[in-house]
Amino acid sequence: MLRHWAFAGTFGSLRQSLRRYSVLSHLNERGEARMVDISTKEACFRKAQAEASLNIGDQGVFTALLQGALPKGDAFAVARLAGIQGAKQTSTLVPLCHPALPLDMVNVELDPDPQTLSVRIRVQVSATAKTGVEMEALTGAAAAALALYDVCKGGFKACTEIPHGTLCIQRITLLSKEKRKQYE
Repeated sequence: MLRHWAFAGTFGSLRQSLRRYSVLSHLNERGEARMVDISTKEACFRKAQAEASLNIGDQGVFTALLQGALPKGDAFAVARLAGIQGAKQTSTLVPLCHPALPLDMVNVELDPDPQTLSVRIRVQVSATAKTGVEMEALTGAAAAALALYDVCKGGFKACTEIPHGTLCIQRITLLSKEKRKQYE
């Protein structure tokens, strides 16, 4: 399966290049984006875990976060709910995702690290579905990180601008994915 490729040229030659790579499942025979047809696939157990990290970078804001004393309230509760909602709304945010997969479980864990003044966000999603739930886990992690960012930025109100390197979403990454057939 094609994972990486480089392109240099005009838009017309891009279409020609894409036609050669029929293994790209999200492209039709003309090289245009499309949603993958999963109608003939059987539903099976799917699970994925994604992670995001938010660097707070300020001891005062980090302490207020841990104490639930930020102006917008309990940042961890807001981030958990945003992560769950983000996973559930993936198909409305990411154009080629299949509509509203029936998620069986969304779990959002928030792990504050006083050494680095950061919070690690882990989102685990599972479903019995015809397609994977990686995008749901990633979207949940992104939504939780954004919500945590939003709540924490209130701690910087005294600043005219947030200092560089503080309050930074550092990465959003897929940690694992699993597919299990019903008979396994």
